[in-house]
Amino acid sequence: MRIIYLDIDATRPDHLGCYGYHRNTSPAIDAIAREGVRFNNYYTPDAPCLPSRTAFYTGRFGIHTGVVGHGGTAADTFVEGASRGFRDEIELHSLPAHLQDLGFHTAQISPFGQRHAARQFYAGFNEMHNTGKGGSESAEEVQPIVEAWLDSHAAKDNWYLHVNYWDPHTPYRAPEEFGNPFEHDPLPDWLTDEVIAKHQKHCGPHSIQDIWMWGETNAWSDHVYARQPGAVRDRAQLRALFDGYDCGIRYVDDQIAVIVKKLKDAGIYEDTAIIISSDHGENMGELEIYAEHATADHITCRVPFIIKWPGITGGRSHDGLQYNVDTAPTLMDLLGGGKWKKWDGQSFAPALTKGRDTGRPELILSQCAHVCQRSVRWDKYLYMRTYHDGMHLFPTEMLFNLEADPHEQHNIAEANPELCREAAYRLLNWHQDAMTSGDTNVDPLWTVMREGGPEHARPQPNMKAYCERLKATGREWAIPVLRARHPEYFE
Repeated sequence: MRIIYLDIDATRPDHLGCYGYHRNTSPAIDAIAREGVRFNNYYTPDAPCLPSRTAFYTGRFGIHTGVVGHGGTAADTFVEGASRGFRDEIELHSLPAHLQDLGFHTAQISPFGQRHAARQFYAGFNEMHNTGKGGSESAEEVQPIVEAWLDSHAAKDNWYLHVNYWDPHTPYRAPEEFGNPFEHDPLPDWLTDEVIAKHQKHCGPHSIQDIWMWGETNAWSDHVYARQPGAVRDRAQLRALFDGYDCGIRYVDDQIAVIVKKLKDAGIYEDTAIIISSDHGENMGELEIYAEHATADHITCRVPFIIKWPGITGGRSHDGLQYNVDTAPTLMDLLGGGKWKKWDGQSFAPALTKGRDTGRPELILSQCAHVCQRSVRWDKYLYMRTYHDGMHLFPTEMLFNLEADPHEQHNIAEANPELCREAAYRLLNWHQDAMTSGDTNVDPLWTVMREGGPEHARPQPNMKAYCERLKATGREWAIPVLRARHPEYFE
């Protein structure tokens, strides 16, 4: 058995053709989807990058691993303590470790472990190929290592290869010579001139006038990343931003086409499982955030999941609500391996093998790197509860009808208190269960709050400088509101 996991950073499903996108961003991925099963409601429980990949490989929620953020105590896993043996639980029970137990040779091609100082990302791997630039590399720097690995291993049996591509991740970096295949394609019709004008008044990191976090420029915003403008004030700049993101997806898709050809040339394509997913999506105007994955919402937390598995009928889709932590027990079911009792995941193998609905009744989503939020995704709704607004001035409660409003433009919380109460009840029950079933009574979200808030919400270089920018861009209204909400940043 051979398994290749294609992990395309910051890829939102609705920018792939197989999920209905109107641009031709993903012909190779679409072809694999036609032979596999596409999951339409697959979410990371903990966003963004570090919490998500920790959840995926440990099979556990961030409230149980301790990893919910990108800095401070909550960027590290909980210390196991006196119960730790010669090896810790993550080393023994990560998904790659269980694959090793089944005789798989496990390998990864990614800089992610070093980028986030994430030891848990290496647990259970025989080989780790660090592409060396901490996530700043483009696909042309990753692909030669992938092809060389396949040349030397493809014909062998029982291997698992994780390949990590970064091009859709901000800053958008497809090489200039790639061109722009989307320059004449229409933009999403929901981003009207009126919507853009409304967004011009918004404040906070990665708002429409501060796409480089706290302004139009930073250390990255030179000619190297010309595909990503620092602000959007007109349709041309909006096009540049969307085209830059979509070019990143298409550029990776071209590399996937090469991988597929290699597998076919080696005569192993039919017998190789291919999984395509991501760690998080990318807000492109939703919640007035651009070119970032900064909230616990539908756009940031929903990711593609496509699986082509030998012997499983393809050309199907699954609409049930699933977490990425469900993947570890699912693969163990498909492979006949054991499952760890502490995994939070629930197998969705019957959805693949028998077409059953394995979806959960609700999902709880978390973000503590840019904001502190927990959300409930159920039925057609998304309920968001904000504990720290990340300088975006979000209200405590937000509610969206995703069927009628997939881009989260209309907060209907005030008009629907009964739905908010239902969602809060679901969140409370989940929280009580999570706290009583874990190894500690510490909630890492509140650790982030006690340590000064999310890592990416702290103004750089300082609040005074950002206030001057707000004045210069006609957003001075936000200064007293920010001061009232976050006096600690004004001291």
